[in-house]
Formats: sequence, structure tokens, C-alpha cells
Amino acid sequence: MRKNYSKKYVLLCAFLMMSFMAFSQTGSIKGKVSDETNLPLPGATVTIDGTTIGSTTDPNGNYAINNVKAGTYTLSVKFIGYITIKKSVTVSGATIENFSLLPESKSLSEVVVIGYGTQRKKDLSGAITNVTAKDFQKGVITTPEQLIAGKVAGVSVISNSGAPGAGSTIRIRGGASLSASNDPLIVIDGVPISNASISGAANPLSLINPNDIESFSVLKDASAAAIYGNRASNGVILITTKKGKSGKPVIDFSSQVSASKIPKEASVLSADQIRDYVKANGTAAQIAQLGTASTDWQKQIYQTGITTDNNISVSGATKHLPYRVSAGYLDQDGVLKTSSMQRITGAINLSPSFFTDHLKVNLNAKGAQVKQRFANEGAIGSAVSFDPTKPVYSGNSRFGGYWQWLNNPAQPGGPLKDLATLNPLGLLEQQDNRSTVYRSIGNLQLDYKFHFLPELHANVNLGYDVSKGTGHNIIPDSAASNYKGFLDTKGVTHRGLNNQYKQTQSNTIFEGYLSYAKDLKSIASHIDAVAGYSYQDFSITNYNFGNFAHDGTEQPGTQPVYPYDKPENRLISVYGRLNYVFEDKYILTGTVRRDGSSKFNPNQRFGTFPSVAFAWKLKEESMFKGITALSDLKLRAGYGITGQQDGIGNYDVISFYNLSTNTAQYQFGDSFYNLYRPGGYYALRTWEQTAATNVAIDFGFLDNRITGTVDYYHRKTSKLLNKIPQPAGTNFSNYIVANIGDLTSNGLELNLSADVIRTSDITWNVNLNATYNTNKITKLTLAPDPSYPGAPTGGISGGTGNTIQINSVGYSRNSFYVYQQVYGTDGKPLDGVYVDRNKDGIVNENDLYRYKSSDPKGYFGLSSNLNYKKWSAGFVARASVGNYVYNNVFSSSGTQLSVFNGIGILNNASTNLLESGMTGSFDKSRLSDYYIQNASFIRMDNVNVGYNFGKVFHNTGNLRLSANVQNVFVITKYKGLDPEVNTGIDNNLYPRPRTYVLGLNLSL
Repeated sequence: MRKNYSKKYVLLCAFLMMSFMAFSQTGSIKGKVSDETNLPLPGATVTIDGTTIGSTTDPNGNYAINNVKAGTYTLSVKFIGYITIKKSVTVSGATIENFSLLPESKSLSEVVVIGYGTQRKKDLSGAITNVTAKDFQKGVITTPEQLIAGKVAGVSVISNSGAPGAGSTIRIRGGASLSASNDPLIVIDGVPISNASISGAANPLSLINPNDIESFSVLKDASAAAIYGNRASNGVILITTKKGKSGKPVIDFSSQVSASKIPKEASVLSADQIRDYVKANGTAAQIAQLGTASTDWQKQIYQTGITTDNNISVSGATKHLPYRVSAGYLDQDGVLKTSSMQRITGAINLSPSFFTDHLKVNLNAKGAQVKQRFANEGAIGSAVSFDPTKPVYSGNSRFGGYWQWLNNPAQPGGPLKDLATLNPLGLLEQQDNRSTVYRSIGNLQLDYKFHFLPELHANVNLGYDVSKGTGHNIIPDSAASNYKGFLDTKGVTHRGLNNQYKQTQSNTIFEGYLSYAKDLKSIASHIDAVAGYSYQDFSITNYNFGNFAHDGTEQPGTQPVYPYDKPENRLISVYGRLNYVFEDKYILTGTVRRDGSSKFNPNQRFGTFPSVAFAWKLKEESMFKGITALSDLKLRAGYGITGQQDGIGNYDVISFYNLSTNTAQYQFGDSFYNLYRPGGYYALRTWEQTAATNVAIDFGFLDNRITGTVDYYHRKTSKLLNKIPQPAGTNFSNYIVANIGDLTSNGLELNLSADVIRTSDITWNVNLNATYNTNKITKLTLAPDPSYPGAPTGGISGGTGNTIQINSVGYSRNSFYVYQQVYGTDGKPLDGVYVDRNKDGIVNENDLYRYKSSDPKGYFGLSSNLNYKKWSAGFVARASVGNYVYNNVFSSSGTQLSVFNGIGILNNASTNLLESGMTGSFDKSRLSDYYIQNASFIRMDNVNVGYNFGKVFHNTGNLRLSANVQNVFVITKYKGLDPEVNTGIDNNLYPRPRTYVLGLNLSL
């Protein structure tokens, strides 16, 4: 008995020892899961790969996995809408592992803003691209559109110049018109804004603070944009600004300081080179005109531009009232002397809810004051042409002390040389052109959910966009640019300038619509529908002023007949959309909008714009569900018709009369009378219409680590609003705008995004977008007319009324219309020798031919974002292929005639003079295809690096420092200053600067 007891005792001891050893070889994994701002993520899952062991985070983001055997494991951390990360963890006792997840913008559950509502990304059937803050361009961004430059396939954003606050040319799929507007419709927080310019503002969008913007939704095809009907032919851009969120108040402060310089100067002859050239080719009188100075005129007019940009916002919520309030101040000096901009902005958003969330209110108000000084950009061309052997200053007080060309240089008090190039620095410093512009955009949105039918919502949108621009342009009486002046009634000469301008604009909108959404589980379906009404009024008041000399004397005959004029136009619309989803696989969307515009004759006033789209989620089919590497696969197809009424006059469809100015009066006896004269009109004008087809495939692989979209589209614009000539005696104008012509375009778009690395320490994302686009004019006359060459366009400097482009049937719009240059055996152009293309023995206008186009065949965007622990780095690059530019700088200043001109002075020349040897003495030389140059390019837009210091104030707040360079480099064969010219005609544009930026972001 004792023996058995001893055996049991030994076995018990052995069992206890083994249990102790096993217990000593287990541990736990604990930690916290938070987002990129260190806020906890409750409900995130943390699991050990290959097992069912895991944990879910509590409301504070904490998790714990207990009784884990010692060893090395791979943990997976997941949260809806965030990037899943995996990390190798070694367990030995209590192991602490914290995780910070980054938002997954490509998540199919992402909500995308569409017209009159939102929709999950996976349920989209149209071509819609969403760009959020984390994907925006970085650096000193002064206008909203620059945030998405190079970010969206099919969207081209080209800054018009490097001036402070300068606007951009935005084209979605190349635009759809010839003479009317090609600008997309822009909607800010539900308020469609006018594309009319504001007096005193270089760019109306520059009055919007980019720091207040949360996201862009770009509606590219007709099925997506048709809900906006009459203004959607060129696509739609929906801008959503930031709003308050639930939680404690958060204070965000950002500050940037930057220095900007021109990347390079225009290539012109130096003072020594021009001396050598004049001595070798000039007459004795011309050689005698050479000076002894060596002035780099471009260095005289350009400077280092310093910019500071400071923004602060407070956001949070008090019970049922989310709020956000922000303010910003931008102070920017341009790289061209005397150009500057100061902008003060403020914004407030309140989003209260009432009646247990049955009534949601959204109040938006944004305001800005912008003060600008506009430089005389004529100084840019003058700096290229002005004789570098002349000094900046003359040594006397005449013309403000600036050296100028005189009729007789031996007589310093003599008259100014007529038509002579003016001193570049004098042009800048002797003009004070300033403006002050105020703008406010806001709206009140009400969303009421019916108690008896919660799926039904009633929505009201009351919005406004008002602005006021005032300014003056003052030139002293000593300035050469206004030397002649005018005579008053007493015969006294008054010089200089003291003019002013003023304009107000008002855009108001009322919209009311019903929305209904319901899951029909019994038939595995979901429907949502929208039906509404819209009324929008646009009003502009232009104040008229006479011309005044610097001393305030009004020039006789310039007094305005009326103190102001007030053009207006209105839009009235009804619209509807029905979206049907079956088995979460098949999506059908139908949209219709009917618009009426006061710009058209009552009989032509209304237009109907329908669309239909279908999407098929192939990934949900059984044949694809077993492919684990495939995370998304969807086919989309759509067709729709959209309209166009922008870019034409408000009253051109009715007979109207213009009152003559005081300089064009009729004398009857001893009295003078203003006369009324009729204007040209066309009563049958109606909408431009664009019919568009879109076919696409969306795909995703490896848990959406790789995602992409391929879109093919075909567009045909009919009833083109086009300027056509009128036979003499048939109308009161030589040209009228009528609906004549067709334009087709085809394109292919690719958008590809890849998370190359996705771990808890390192994430690396690369995005590529590519666009191929072609267009062709298929009709320009009422009846086919092979003899009609087309409509000339694209004015150039040099000569009178010269144009370099033409719109012709069978060719791309804005094709260059030029003579074919003949070249010698040395590769240089033979001066004045061109190909007789029709072989009639004479080279004349019948030998002009259509050669290339300013529209690119393809354009690309590439961006990369790398995050390693607290470090981040990235870049954005863009490319354009197949775009050509007419180098008007070379054609006007790269010839011998530009040096030895007909007015008896010496000018400088571009270095192209030495390369080409062109004299410029032939009338056809400016229209030579020699000056049409390949302007394809690769531009590194931005390179940035940042470091996140984390919490810096008593374990609160977050500090991040950053540095970046904008406009880093350009690779191109183009010989001009910059290959990116939106018009295709390079004529001394304000250069885009290279900018070096230091930034600070602080959150508390």
C-alpha cells in the first residue's frame, strides 16, 4: 500500500513539474492599435497567422493575446478602411507590440462624393476618380487645382504662368469644344461656381485656400457627369472642404516658408556676342550705336521670391454640433519684380443634427481677401530684346532715370524714339497696378429623414458665391510707356496713367431634391434614387470709368455713357437618378436632367441630357471567388449626353443695339450725339451636345495591394458653337457664333496603384496614371465644302493679324498652319525657301499645310510615397508626349531683322540667330514650320521629405517637419524656356519658378 502511494506521489510531482515547465514557456502579446494620428482604433483584429488565436481591440485600442507559447510568429493586424499590416514577433514572456495603421484610400468601402450624394466606391458605375488629402501635391500650393496636378488619369492641369496666384488650364479628356469653353464645371460643397473671371483676380480659384480642402471627385464620363447636364460636357470636379468630427477639440497649425528662383534664363546673346555680330554684319551707323555696358537684362527684372503661408484650424464637436473653424494668411512675392500677392482666408463649418439625427444641417461659409500687385509682363519680352550694351540708368532724371532710346541720343531732352523697345526695369518699376478682391462662397444644406419612412430624405441646398474686385493702374508722367499722353481741351499735354476698375459678381442657387435608398433583401436588391429641382442666377456688374492721366485729368471723349452695365443669365433644371444593385454584383444606373438657359432663344432654351451605365462585379461570381490573389474585378460601361452653354454671350440670340462711345459721335449742327448701332446675332443658337461612350475594367490583386483601372472612351460633340464668317449685308457683324460643326475624340486611360511594401515599419506606395487622347474635326460647315480651309486661330506677335493655327475638317483642333521649310546640306534652314507643295511654281498661301498640334497625344503622372517609422519621402513627376509648340520668341527675336530693325535702333537676339542664320526679311518666315518644335517633356514636379517627431508637449500634440523642392527639373528637346505652354504658342511667358520649401505642422 505504501509502495503504491509512493508511486502516485512521484507521478504527481512529475506532472506538476511538467505543467510548471509548460507554463514557464508560454507568454502573452499585448499592445495598442492606433491610426496615423495616434487615435485608438476599437474593433481592430490582431491574429497569429496560421492559427485561430487572436484578439479584438477594446474602445481604447488595446488588445491582449494570452497563453502564447514561446517562439516567433507573424501577426496580422486588420481594420476596415485601413492597410492590413504583418509583423514578425518573438514571444518570450510578456511581449509589448504597438501598431499604427495607415488609411487604405483604395478600400472598396471608401465613400466617394458624386453629384447630389455619395456612393461606395465598389458600387460606382461611372468614371469617377477620388483624390484625398494624403495624395495631394505638396509644397507651396496657392490654388486648389494644383493639388491634383499629375494625380488623375485623363486630367491635365497646366499652370498658365509662374505669377503669384496665376490660374491653370484644366482639361478633362482634352475638352470637347472649339470656340466655347473647355473648362470643367467646378462644384464647391454643392455650389456650382461660374467660370467667369473676376476683375482684379488673376485666377478666381486663387481665392480658395487649398488648406481647407479635404477631397476632389473628378467626374470624367457622361454617365457620371450627366446629372449636371448643360454644363458637364467638359467633365465635373467636385471639391469637398474639411468638416468637424466628433471628439475633443483638435488644433492644427501649419507654416511654410519658401524661396523661388527662375530655373534658367531665356537664351539670348551676351553683350560681347551682340557687339561681335553688329561689327561683323552692321553698317557704320549701326556699329556707332553700340554701347559700352554689359547688362544682363533678365537678371535686372527677376528676383528671389519669398513666400510665407500660415494656416490654423480648430475642429471637434460639442454634443450634437461638429465644427471646424480655420484661418490662413499667404504672403507671396513673385520672381518677376513688383509682382506679389497677399491672401487672408477664413472658413467655418457647422454640422449640427436635430430630432435624434432626423434633421442634419450643414453650414459652410468661406471668405477671402486677396491683394495683388501685377507686374508689367511686357518687361519679359523687353528683357529678351533690349540692347545689352546699354546701361540700366541714363544718369539724368528724364524718364525716371532709366535709359531709353531717343530720336537723337545726342539731345537728352529730345523726344522718345517711336516704337522702340522700352527699358525692362523701367516698365516694371514705373507701373503700380494693384487690386483688392473679396470673395465669399457658402451654403446651407438641410437633410431631413422622414420619421414615417426613414429611407426617404428631403434635401435643400441654398448657396451663394459673391465677389467684388477693385483696382487701379498708376503710371507716373515721367514713364516712357505713357510718354505721348493726351491733350486736354486747353491744349495742355497730360502724361501717365491713373485708371481704375471695379466689378461685382453674384451667383445664387436654390436646390431641392428627394433621395430614397432601401435594401430589398427579399429579392437581393438595393435601390437608391434622387429627383430634384435647381435654380441658379448669375449676375455681373461692370462699372465704367474714363481714362485719366497721372495728375487726375480725364481724357476728353472717354467719359462713360453709362456708369455701369449688368449682364445676367439664369439656369433652371430638373433632374433624376436611379441606381439599382442586384445580388451585390450587377449595377444599373440611369440619369436624366432637363435644363433651360436664358442664353438661348425661348424656342431653343431647353435641352434634355440622359445617361445610362452598367457595372458587373465579376469578382463576386463563383468562377472568380476561388482566386485568392484576385481581390477585385469589375466591368463598367456607360453612355450619356451632356451639354455646353458656357463661353457665349448672354444676349447674342436677340437683336440688340450698342450705344457708341464719346469718341464716335455724330455731329448735327453744333451738337454731337451718341448713336445706336445694331450688333450681330443668331436667333437659332442652341446647346452644344457631347455624346460619350465609356468602357472600363477595375481590378485589384493581393488584398488590393495592387489596384488599377483601364478606361476607353469615345466622344462626339455636335452642334459645335463656332465662329463663322457672314457674307456682307446679311448680318450686322462679320462673324457670328452658330451651331455648326462636329468634333470627335478617342482616348485610353490607365490608373495603377501598388503598395510595394506594407509592414508596420515601412510602407511604400507607387501610383502611375497614363492617358492617350486624339481628336479630329469632322464638320465645320452646314454642307460639305472641300474648298473651305478652316477657321484660323492662334494669334502670334510679329506683323499684323498673323495666326499660326487652324481648325480644319479632318485634322486635330489647333493644328499649326505653316510653310514647309527647306534645309541645306548643313542642316540649317535656307532663308526664305519653302516647299511648293501644290507644285504650281509659286509659293503662296496655297502652300500652307497643317503640321502637328499643340494637343499632346499622351500624358503621364507618377508619384511615390515612402514611410519608414517616423520618416516620409516622396516625389511627383509628370510627362507629356506629342505636344508641339510654336516658338514665337525665336521667330520674333532670332533673326537678323530683330537686331537691325526698321526703326533705326539695335535690339538683342536669341541665340537661335547664330544657329539658324535667318534674316527675317521674308514675309513667310514667321510662318515657317522651322519654329514648330517638339515640346514633349518629363517634369519632376515635387520631391519631398518629412520627419514626424510625435508627441512634443507633455505627451500631447504631434509635430512634423518637412522640406521639398518644386519644379525640380525638366527633360525636353524644346529649345525655349519651358515646354509646357497650354496654348501651344510660346511668347515670353512668365517663367515657372523653382521653389525650395520648409514646412512645419503641429497638431494639439
